[in-house]
Amino acid sequence: MAENRTRADGGMATSFGFKDVADGDKQPLVNDVFHKVAKRYDMMNDLMSAGLHRAWKDAMISALNPPPDPEYRILDVAGGTGDIAFRIVEASRKMAKATVLDINGSMLSVGEDRAKKKGLAENCTFVEANAEELPFEDKTFDAYTIAFGIRNVPHIDKALSEAYRVLKRGGRLLVLEFSEVEAPILDKVYDLWSFNAIPAIGKVVAGDGEPYRYLVESIRKFPNQGDFAKMIERAGFSRVKYTNYSSGIAALHSGWKL
Repeated sequence: MAENRTRADGGMATSFGFKDVADGDKQPLVNDVFHKVAKRYDMMNDLMSAGLHRAWKDAMISALNPPPDPEYRILDVAGGTGDIAFRIVEASRKMAKATVLDINGSMLSVGEDRAKKKGLAENCTFVEANAEELPFEDKTFDAYTIAFGIRNVPHIDKALSEAYRVLKRGGRLLVLEFSEVEAPILDKVYDLWSFNAIPAIGKVVAGDGEPYRYLVESIRKFPNQGDFAKMIERAGFSRVKYTNYSSGIAALHSGWKL
């Protein structure tokens, strides 16, 4: 469904899945989706990726390779449930400090509870704020991560510019996101699974299939790997590259503030 995708010059701000909405209307609609799915969000990632998201996230952390340094600061955006932040802290031998930022309080509440249960509360700070207007000073963080969240940000260009601003010189951006499948047969199987099975499973699991229909559609609207790489470069990042996972079902984009 490449014809549905927005391009590097934008379009996600007025796209709520396959529906066209006014600029400014997307964020409240997305917020409502995540209030509904917060408690089952990680479960639904399992369903949407057939469990592969765990391996992709592990690969993301390996690419970041966080050092065992108590001064190492990472910002994980749209990471309310803490999944990425916890992995980073544990990979740093529980020395790194993670700030988990999300616009959705329900998602953050889940993350804070999980941090306490995992004994990681001292390493993690949870902040409710907008990725387009980060409440941090310039050059604050060593790394900025966002996993399966950038496509839900209305003005992606603003979020990327903010990521560049708050990173220290030499800091790294890592974006893990569902992307464009590049295998001809797999893309058709993936479409059948996504548009038929996932909303139906969501209805059974959460009692409402519509939030999951949006999540599936938003994947098809998100710019493909090359177009998204151009957006990252336009924000000022250098040495931008991407790595496909599972033939492009997901892709990890990387950039440096040099």
